[in-house]
Amino acid sequence: MSATVTKDNFNSTVSEGVSLLDFWAPWCGPCKMQGPIVDELAEELKGKATIAKVNVDEEPELASQFGVMSIPTLIVFKNGQPVDKLVGLQSKDSLKTKIQNQL
Repeated sequence: MSATVTKDNFNSTVSEGVSLLDFWAPWCGPCKMQGPIVDELAEELKGKATIAKVNVDEEPELASQFGVMSIPTLIVFKNGQPVDKLVGLQSKDSLKTKIQNQL
């Protein structure tokens, strides 16, 4: 299962290594399809990358900070800096490749 990121734990979550943040909302249809894919990646990449979710309804500041206009938006971070941004439903293979390219 992926972790939940808030503005309070954001820095500690993405400051080191590679992280994938899934910006989503409970009312978003494509987000509901993306969620299980993100959870699978969290299991497969445990210990290699941090996989987490940001509820844009609860964390509008984070969504705004990273220019999230549509959801789902998935952002790959390396050592706290965004290095890749994907908008819309993404396949597991596509996300895994993006993460592994940063490891």
